[in-house]
Amino acid sequence: MEFNPMNFIYNLKYMGIGLLGVFIIIGIIIGATYAISKLTGKLSDGGKNK
Repeated sequence: MEFNPMNFIYNLKYMGIGLLGVFIIIGIIIGATYAISKLTGKLSDGGKNK
């Protein structure tokens, strides 16, 4: 087994693409949640019914 530190540098591109994919998916989930809450029109009042 050979240890080559440059392999880490070579793999940064793939790690960055994977991390970008995770952020995109999280953004889609947040956007869908926001859109659903706006479409349903239900507002939370923090448990205070006046």
